[in-house]
Amino acid sequence: MDKILWVDLEMSGLDVEKEVIIEVAAIVTDHKMTPQDQYHSVVKQPQKYIENMDEWNKTHHGRSGLIDKIPRGNDPVDVEDDLISFVKKHFPNEMPILAGNSINQDRIFINKYFPRLASMLHYRMLDVSSWKLVFKFMYNMRFEKTETHQAMDDIKESIAEMKYYLEFIDVKKGRK
Repeated sequence: MDKILWVDLEMSGLDVEKEVIIEVAAIVTDHKMTPQDQYHSVVKQPQKYIENMDEWNKTHHGRSGLIDKIPRGNDPVDVEDDLISFVKKHFPNEMPILAGNSINQDRIFINKYFPRLASMLHYRMLDVSSWKLVFKFMYNMRFEKTETHQAMDDIKESIAEMKYYLEFIDVKKGRK
C-alpha cells in the first residue's frame, strides 16, 4: 500500500434508506499522509431531500452554505464517474484502502449510491475513529477538530488527526 484514498461525505442525514449524499471530497495521500491529489463536488439532489433534513442537518449544512449549493451541484452519476476516474488515475492496479473518520458510515452510502465505485474499493478500511477511541479512553488524549461539516475541511482534519496519533508510535527498525 503506497497510497491511501481518504473520503468524506456529507449526507442529508444518516439513514441510507431515506437520505442521500450531498457533498463528497476525496484526497489521495502517500503512506506518510502527504496529500498527492484531491477531488471535491457538491451533489445535486431533488429538493425533497433538502426539505426533509432534520434540524441538525439544516442548521449545519445551512451555516456552511451547502444547502444553497445543492440545487446547482453535479449530477450523482457524473460525481461517481469523476470519482471512478480519480481512483483509476491513482490506483490503476490495486483496490484502494478507504480511509476517514467513521468511514463505515460513508461506505454504506457509497455502496448504495455509488455502486460502481464501491466495487473498486478494497474491503479493508482505515478508520481514524478507532484510533480516536483508543487515545481517548486509554490515554485521555484528544485531537481537537473544528468540525465544519464541510467535506474537504473534514477530510483534511481526518488526515491531520491520523498524523497526530502516528506521532506517538515509535517503531524500532528491524524489530519483529
